[in-house]
Amino acid sequence: MHTLKIGDVTITSIIERDGPWRRPEDMFPAYDPEIGKRHLAQLDPFIFDAASGRMVITYQTFVVRTPKRTILVDTCTGEDKGYPRRWIFRSNHDSTGLRRPACASRILTTFSARTCTSITAAGTRSCATGAGCRPSRRPNMSSIGASMATKRGDNPPGNVWRFNCEPVVAAGQALLVDDDFQLDDMIWLSPTPGHSPCHCCVNTRSGGQRAVVIGDLMHHALQCREPDWSTIFDWDKAQAAASRRRFLGKSPAPARS
Repeated sequence: MHTLKIGDVTITSIIERDGPWRRPEDMFPAYDPEIGKRHLAQLDPFIFDAASGRMVITYQTFVVRTPKRTILVDTCTGEDKGYPRRWIFRSNHDSTGLRRPACASRILTTFSARTCTSITAAGTRSCATGAGCRPSRRPNMSSIGASMATKRGDNPPGNVWRFNCEPVVAAGQALLVDDDFQLDDMIWLSPTPGHSPCHCCVNTRSGGQRAVVIGDLMHHALQCREPDWSTIFDWDKAQAAASRRRFLGKSPAPARS
């Protein structure tokens, strides 16, 4: 686990899977090898495994502890769910991040709210469970997620919905919130659509500092240098690129109705 302190807020990352995964030319349709090589030479070496030519990708869940609440920011992946081998990091796929440190289990039994940035690739809007959440005015998660999983027709996005989301909805434990929802004065969402239609980031503010859980807004540090390099997993590549440019301050935010 890794811990970051933001004022009175503690953010703990619980790593599920970590290691070299995909080659950048396979991940980004617009990838330019010469530009990529130049960027990789300037970035920290731990983000790219030169021996295999693959980017190091980390799947992690965040526990945000404020003076008022403990919040789980969920990646909605997890182990032992029957994903195809290409979705498993062979370096440590037999050791779930949530099982590894014993203290992590104790943290997770105390959380008062849970939020998901996009329900991963299932393409639904933001979802929260726990106290203090107001319902969204928009369509329900079940109909959106099922529709998009069917439209994509690929694997594992359809399974991501079925394994991670559908059981929560069926149990009546999902509450939809707007993508600019504010939980309290320290925690709020901001819309960053593109990877999925209602993808959002989770913002934390305390003591004059701010941290952002960006979810799938960016999959790798290369996209900080090249925000127009959308991944093969993005639902709307142009919209995803526009969200990254706005996040990085490279273009103005659109007007909200």
